[in-house]
Amino acid sequence: MRVLVSVDMEGIAGVVDGEDVSPGHAEYERNRSLITAEANAAVRGVYACDPDAQVLVTEAHGGFRNLLPEQLDRRAELLRGKPKPDGMMAGLADGADAALFIGYHGKAGTPRSVLAHTIHGGVVADVRCEGRSLGEIGLNAALAAHSGVPVVLVSGDDTVAAEAALVAPGIHTVVVKRAIGFYAAALLHPDEACDRIEQEVPKALADREAIQPLRFDGPVLLEVEVLRPNMTERALLIPGIERTDGCTLRYAAPDFPTAYQVTQLIIMLGGI
Repeated sequence: MRVLVSVDMEGIAGVVDGEDVSPGHAEYERNRSLITAEANAAVRGVYACDPDAQVLVTEAHGGFRNLLPEQLDRRAELLRGKPKPDGMMAGLADGADAALFIGYHGKAGTPRSVLAHTIHGGVVADVRCEGRSLGEIGLNAALAAHSGVPVVLVSGDDTVAAEAALVAPGIHTVVVKRAIGFYAAALLHPDEACDRIEQEVPKALADREAIQPLRFDGPVLLEVEVLRPNMTERALLIPGIERTDGCTLRYAAPDFPTAYQVTQLIIMLGGI
């Protein structure tokens, strides 16, 4: 069995503030150990299910340089740094039997959700595919599904669990904190969070054929709504992009992977 583990940071137990996930702050340095510990819990869960498994851990937060490589389970391979093909889902091209999302957060605009945003909180108000609003959970699950890879587990706060259930019915969830607000949560002890992740991963992998992640076949109408009109201007240089109102860009993608790539490009240009 080959398993891809995509590891974000905002959904890690203990994290509630921007400083917790931003390099240059003391809390971030402490939380690097916590994110690595939760990744390790997922890796251990995979090997408990299949001792002969191959596990690829791919960084999915910020500059993709957050985990502490020397603390990562030595059986796993780490994809680190950017840019990476497929971004948060780098490693899909190598093939996988399942994917796990560790430390994920809610999409932009989700009430009460800890540090909720979609890809870039300073740029994006919403991303829609075929009219359906999607956050990172939905976008990444759909990209994996396009490659035939089911996302079988996600960890994060309780709003993450609710969002994931809508985009991947049957998905297993591990709630490591209960959201109180954007900057507040009731937290599990980090060790307890790791124990729950490790215990749930084998169950999720065993159920992988029953999980039905969102999938887009054929052309995809992409809409990216940004926060301010000026953030659309550079993106209009992309052939085929049109602006439908002051803050919304639309693109007719031939398939979902192209829509995923164009979303990343729009956000990069909007953030300049």
